[in-house]
Amino acid sequence: MAETENKLTKAVEKYLDYYRDQTSGKTISHAKRALTGFAAHLQTSNTPLDNISIQQVDHFLALYNANYSTGTARTNRSYLRQFLKYLYRYGHIKKDLSQLVVSPPEFARSKPPKFLRPHEIQKLFSSLDLSTAKDLRTNATLHLAYYLGLRPKEIRLLTLDDISFRQKEIFIRSRKNCDPAHLPVSDNVIKAIAAYIVGARPETQSRVLFLQLIPPYKPVNRCDIPRYIKECMTENNLESSTYWLRHSYAQNLLESGASIYEIKEMMGHKNIGSTQKYLSVHINLMREVILDETL
Repeated sequence: MAETENKLTKAVEKYLDYYRDQTSGKTISHAKRALTGFAAHLQTSNTPLDNISIQQVDHFLALYNANYSTGTARTNRSYLRQFLKYLYRYGHIKKDLSQLVVSPPEFARSKPPKFLRPHEIQKLFSSLDLSTAKDLRTNATLHLAYYLGLRPKEIRLLTLDDISFRQKEIFIRSRKNCDPAHLPVSDNVIKAIAAYIVGARPETQSRVLFLQLIPPYKPVNRCDIPRYIKECMTENNLESSTYWLRHSYAQNLLESGASIYEIKEMMGHKNIGSTQKYLSVHINLMREVILDETL
């Protein structure tokens, strides 16, 4: 039993170290609580790490999530799913059990996706003072988040080599679905990036696109981009976060007539269920069909 406990504890610790670079400290704390509980559950039954079954996973989740809300239970399930994927990828378990960890059907969404309306987006962009280096940098990140739906991490990892001004494309090397992508870029996004590079980006040997503005001009930190955008939103009395821009991007694709499968690919989702969470009812289309309005 001591050997089982040692392997499980080390596996959880290594995974959390691996995961720590990709998310916030608060999320790590919550994930650690769930995974430590899972390890304790396996230790009680003296189950070796390489002999975990989906029945044990389901049993643990049923017990652990009993007193949590639907949303928190879904998050806990996601923590465990990602951990199992990690265990399989690095040879700790023989089968990829992550694919078998599924959520119960939900017949209503307690919290609809949050997105910004056109007038709020206009207010956000027009409030920036493009004569300052900080606002030029924020303006470029806002364009990437809103017009391409990029995650903060995807924006942070961009390099100068990923941008093709001639072809008007951006190469996203690291996406959550593990599939790199070449994305088309509109003129206004190209101009925002160029304005930042010319007017604000420090001269340095680093090829990373977004840098801190004080010496030694290191790449921005993991939390910097969400913070810059959130500060801009707060200054404009918008109670929103960076991810609202990603929701807005998905909503814009939906209203432009894109199918859910096309939206899935553009957003870099691995499965269609993730995409569905970003989409709300197409209100304009519903009015046109039900009320016979011309829009």
